[in-house]
Order: sequence, then C-alpha cells, then structure tokens
Amino acid sequence: MTALDQPAAAQSQKAVLWVTFGMIMFSIQDTVIKWVSGTYPLHEVVLYRSIFGLALTLAFVYWEGGFGLLKTRRLPLHLTRGLLLVITNSAYFAALATMQLAETMAIFFIAPLIITALSVPLQGEHVGWRRWLAILTGMIGVLLIVKPSSDAFNAIAFLPALAALGYALTQLMTRPLGKTDSASAMSFYIQATFLGFSALVGLTIGDGRFSGSGSANIEFLTRAWLWPTPVDLSLFAISGFIVAIGGIAISQAYRMASPTVVAPFEYLALPFAVLWGVLLWGEVPDALAFAGIGLIVTAGLFTIYRERVTNKPISSAKSQIGKL
Repeated sequence: MTALDQPAAAQSQKAVLWVTFGMIMFSIQDTVIKWVSGTYPLHEVVLYRSIFGLALTLAFVYWEGGFGLLKTRRLPLHLTRGLLLVITNSAYFAALATMQLAETMAIFFIAPLIITALSVPLQGEHVGWRRWLAILTGMIGVLLIVKPSSDAFNAIAFLPALAALGYALTQLMTRPLGKTDSASAMSFYIQATFLGFSALVGLTIGDGRFSGSGSANIEFLTRAWLWPTPVDLSLFAISGFIVAIGGIAISQAYRMASPTVVAPFEYLALPFAVLWGVLLWGEVPDALAFAGIGLIVTAGLFTIYRERVTNKPISSAKSQIGKL
C-alpha cells in the first residue's frame, strides 16, 4: 500500500466505524418505540421525539452555516416527501407493536430492491437480469417471513413491506431534491412535517375516539394520548437525540467513503435487532424467518455489488427510516 493509498484506507475504516455506530443507534431507537408501543400512541411518541430531534437538527444547521440553509423554493416537494415518510413511519412502527424486531427490520430492508425496480418506470434506468433476480430473491425472503400459506400467516407482516415501498418512493424524490437543497434542510422539513402531522393527530383523534379495535397494531395508532411519566419522557428525548445523532453518523460515513463501502454495513442493524429482541422480549426468529432474513440480506448485498459494477447510485435504507 502506498502512502497515497493510506489516507483513503484510513477514511474507509473511520466510515465503517461511523456506519456501525449509526446502525446501533437506529436499532436502539426501534427498540424504544417497540417498548412504549403498548402504552402510548405512536404519533404522541413521534411528537415528543420530533421536538427533541428538531432542536438538535436546528443546532447542527446553525453549526453548519446558519439558518439560511433552510431556505427553499421547493416547499411542496419537501412536504410531499415528508407526508410519504409519515406513511412509512406509521406502517413500520405499527408493525413493531406485534412483530419481532428483527423480522420487521428485515422486511423493511427490501427497500433498496424496490428502489431498483421502480427506477425503471419512474426514472428510465436499465436494470439487468441479475438485479431482477436479486429482487425476486429478496421477495422470496419476505414470503418466508410472512408464511402466506401456513397457519402462522400474519398479514401485519405486509406493513413493513408497505413502509419499504413508501421509503422507496421518498428516495426517488430525494435524488432531484438533493440537487438544490442541503441535507440539513431536507432533515429539517422531515422533522417539521412529523411535528405538524403528529400535533394534528393529537388535536383531532388524541382523545381515543377511534380506539377499542382489539388490534394492538391499530391501537398503537389510535389510543388516547397520555401525559408521559418523567421516565417515559426521557425515553422519548433519547429517541429524538438518537434519530438525529444516528442520521449524522450515517451522513458522516457516506461523506468519508464510497457508498459501496458503507452501504453493506447498514445490514449490521439486523444482528443488533435480533440481539435486542432476544434480550428484551425473548424473540427468536424461527428457521424460516432466519432463511428469509438471509435471502433479503444476500439480495441486498448483491444489488449493492451490481450497483457498484454498473456505477449506479446506492440508496441508504436505515439512514432515512431512522429519521422517521
């Protein structure tokens, strides 16, 4: 290795450390949301989380260059993107109320495959047969987790797939938006959209008028809002800070190294999800679920490899869901 190569190698090593740290943060955030899912409604949690996350985001905006970075001529696109992420957020975390943490996260990780598939009709990109095979492999992995033909079939498992679709559409909007607006501005408008939408939900149905369905997933969206205890409020604050810090860590990783170096390490979120699930809830995926997770990871990593070979841009999955 030459002296010229050493700085690049060192940068890549630091990038791996950053993305690993970010994945740990996001797995903890998902754990916090699942932990409170039986007590508080989702959008109340998101409201408090967004308040703390937005405060930290504004601090970083000021540090990066001032509030002038928030100026935009594309506010409708920001708001549309934010509302898509609201749908993504609702579907993903509603699934967490009853699904295993690892299985929910694994299904969501088909998002890069969906982005690849949608890039054909929406952006006119060419996708070769190898990546179509990877997409099919990933979908088979989802079916192994969902088990549609068995007594263990759980329709709720389609919620993280819906979240993956919502995220994929959001990412396809992010590419052109990122050409004119900074990452800080995009993060700010996401947080602001979540804050506004959650406040609206609290004002309209926060009294629990639509609760009582008997479904834990629906109840997570519709139960009456409660004043949080000091301990729970601290959890919400931690979640908000984790979202902001995790997003910064991932952004730092992608700044320091090529996406093809960083993106594969996002799948480290899965073993951490298995770990938290086992330690906190005794969740151990069965053999079919492990096989499905393996197929999804394999398909995702192969897609990343093919993106590298064909010089197509890589899209980060957890770096965005973590901001939800």
